[in-house]
Amino acid sequence: MKIALDVDGVLADVIHSWISYSNQVRTTILKSDISEWDFWKKYNISKFDFYEELSMCWKSWKTIPPTENDISSVSKELSKIGSVDIVTAREDSTNNDVKNWLKMHNVTFKNYVGVVEGTEKAKLDYDIFIDDSPINAKSMLAAGKSIILYNQPWNLDFPDPRAKRIYELKNAVSIINEISRNCSLLS
Repeated sequence: MKIALDVDGVLADVIHSWISYSNQVRTTILKSDISEWDFWKKYNISKFDFYEELSMCWKSWKTIPPTENDISSVSKELSKIGSVDIVTAREDSTNNDVKNWLKMHNVTFKNYVGVVEGTEKAKLDYDIFIDDSPINAKSMLAAGKSIILYNQPWNLDFPDPRAKRIYELKNAVSIINEISRNCSLLS
């Protein structure tokens, strides 16, 4: 079983760092105010500026909190049931920062795979994707891939029931075990 594990919004709560930055230079935004993937449009922030600011937040990688307290042990559990790769969409300048963050939080994974755009992930050879992007989820499902959607305010309206929603990363373990059993039964 090949598992693609996303970073931003699944392991790292980088939006928390971005909100702290943004609230110093703009109107106050709360995480609960972010109800769609491209929320920055609502605040008259360009996509370019938003992603530049996210990259800037990664330069202070030590201050980015994890989405949960137990990501290290969950990543180890996932690695027991399959080969886990970190699969992330980002610009090259932040890759070392992300790798340092993963090391600091003892995240277990085999390979680090970066793509330019999130929707490119669907073209990769993985059995299961764990992601928080509704846009990525849509492209993965369209490509016939299995997606576990990590619950975030920006994906609450994702309508496709084929995406398995989790509220804690540890819940992915039982879903992947179930998918694996079902695939064995079909073989």
